[in-house]
Amino acid sequence: MAELVRTNDLALISAVEGLLQEAGIPCHVADRHASIIDGSLNFLKMRVLVPDDREAEARELLTEAELGEWLWT
Repeated sequence: MAELVRTNDLALISAVEGLLQEAGIPCHVADRHASIIDGSLNFLKMRVLVPDDREAEARELLTEAELGEWLWT
């Protein structure tokens, strides 16, 4: 799995998930529950993961949606 985005911004996570699902790209949000437990400390961030063979397509999709600044490198 390739990591696309790392954040605790729930709105951003939701937007990214929606875009990926709409495009038919499988995704998984890792650490969703652990980051909630962490609370406001911002120690553990959620990570949006996609299959390695769909990473380039997912990155292009997020860039076209003007979310490229959030891509994890």
